[in-house]
Amino acid sequence: MSIQSRLLQAFSKVKVRKQLFFIYFSTLLIPVFFLCLFLLFNARHLIYTHYESAASSDNSRVKSIMFDVTTNFYKIADDISYDKQLYKLLQTKYENVGEFRTAYDKYTRITSLISNDTSIDSLYIYTTNDTLTDYNNIRYANPKVRKTEWYKTAERKPGIFWKTAKRTDKYNNNYWELTLYRRIPIAAGKGNAVLAITMSNNYLKNRIENNDLFTILMLNEEPVFYSTSRDLSGKYPALSFDRTSRYYKYTGKIKYQKKDTMSAVSTLKPYMSEDILYIVSLDFQAMPYLRSLTETYIVIIASVILIPFIILFVYTRYFSARVEILRGAMHKASNGDYNIIDSFHGDDEISETFSDLKIMIRKIQEKEAAIYVSQLTEQKVINRQQEMEFKMLASQINPHFLYNTLESIRMMAFTSGNKEVATAIKLLGKSMRYVLENTGTSSTTLKKELDYIEIYLAIQKLRFNDRIHYTLKVQEGFDLDKYQILPLLLQPIVENAFIHGLKDMEEMGEIIIEIQEKEKEFLLINISDNGIGMAEEELKELNYNIYNKKNEAANIGFYNINQRIKLCYGTSYGMVIHSKKNEGTLVSLKLPLQNILEE
Repeated sequence: MSIQSRLLQAFSKVKVRKQLFFIYFSTLLIPVFFLCLFLLFNARHLIYTHYESAASSDNSRVKSIMFDVTTNFYKIADDISYDKQLYKLLQTKYENVGEFRTAYDKYTRITSLISNDTSIDSLYIYTTNDTLTDYNNIRYANPKVRKTEWYKTAERKPGIFWKTAKRTDKYNNNYWELTLYRRIPIAAGKGNAVLAITMSNNYLKNRIENNDLFTILMLNEEPVFYSTSRDLSGKYPALSFDRTSRYYKYTGKIKYQKKDTMSAVSTLKPYMSEDILYIVSLDFQAMPYLRSLTETYIVIIASVILIPFIILFVYTRYFSARVEILRGAMHKASNGDYNIIDSFHGDDEISETFSDLKIMIRKIQEKEAAIYVSQLTEQKVINRQQEMEFKMLASQINPHFLYNTLESIRMMAFTSGNKEVATAIKLLGKSMRYVLENTGTSSTTLKKELDYIEIYLAIQKLRFNDRIHYTLKVQEGFDLDKYQILPLLLQPIVENAFIHGLKDMEEMGEIIIEIQEKEKEFLLINISDNGIGMAEEELKELNYNIYNKKNEAANIGFYNINQRIKLCYGTSYGMVIHSKKNEGTLVSLKLPLQNILEE
């Protein structure tokens, strides 16, 4: 047998509805699902690469800007450091302040340089020449200045170096700025001079911030001196990259403020300097957009899968129902029951098959009628012989006769349209069957006993509608079908709760049966109601009476139940009643945990 034949044979053994679902899953759902997944991951990859490239490009752009401006600062510092006119100005010992200022006013190079270069925020020359005072871009290096770290570094270091520092303006706004320092060579014995050129943050802002990306600039291991958000200046951002590396480059996801962010990080070594600039570009829109794209694709995938599934589910349910109706009619006909439905919805092959079935049944009935006429004479003889048997059976009421009679009455009520009466008779029949079948028996399953209680309450609800509600709570893992119990043990307790406990309640009456194991030693069955309850004296008398027989009907019922438990299981088991006035009553049955073997 070929593989195709085997597959078709196996496929034909499955119900039609399952076949349709199999076709849906194998030819539509699985291919579409994997196709959508491929499109999702491909789109995510393309967009991720796009954002990654954009971050890298912006980082390179900022890096180029910083390279240009730092190189320009180096050239300015180099030109100023070897300016002979400036040498003469810084080395001369002036007689008074006016002579110094007159000489400085003639030196216009620094003023012209600052006015023509917007990248310079400030430019100062600190000198130890005590005949020079603070005037324009000249500052006297007093003892406080000489103790600063940058001044000490400039004194011992021949080349340039960079530092960041906080500056507070006249409005008490704090700024962190990047400054280039260089010692100006002065002739021996003529003092020292240090050049400080501070970079303009406004210049950086105008050059860098021309898109939506977030930029952070840091020097060496110092805090941020520039960022798109001024609040970050002077702080150490929570960025997970190596600040000790002199050559670092990374593009991709990074954690910033506990969120995934697209980033590009690189280092820049300014011209003729040992310092390192860290340049960070962040795109806060990338990852949210990727998440939004993913959610959109998931919704699309779910729609593509669920909508056809719902349509298929509805159709297969309708189709299977029609097939089941046809199958049921054919099954009845094959068993000789020709009382099938008269009409069949639809106008397709299934409805045509049903019409052919009706024609076949009609022809069979015609043939059976002819056979019946030929057998009528023979049947009369048989009927005379059975008359005596019918008379004997008529004098006896056995359970089967009772069930059949109730079923006939139920069918009459159902045919006449009185469904409530039909339902009541059906429930009564089930109730009587359980009672008759368990009369004289020593045990039944707990599941059957609870089913009987549900039948009893269903009969009561036909009369009282929503006066009572019934709830069953079974401990997880406990098998009701395997545990055996004395028959007709629980129903009288439930009946008492309904008749006496809930007698004055017009609505919201509730009966709860709870079954649970206790300490792996015994089974506890609690039957509670939220009815009128009992006073303390009444409860005390009732608990006494269940151990001492009296003639009151209620007391006899509880007494019999308690005695049955003790006679069957032993004196350590039995019944206890708890109750409070206007709060309800709880009847607790303590039974052995092991199963009772059937006789």
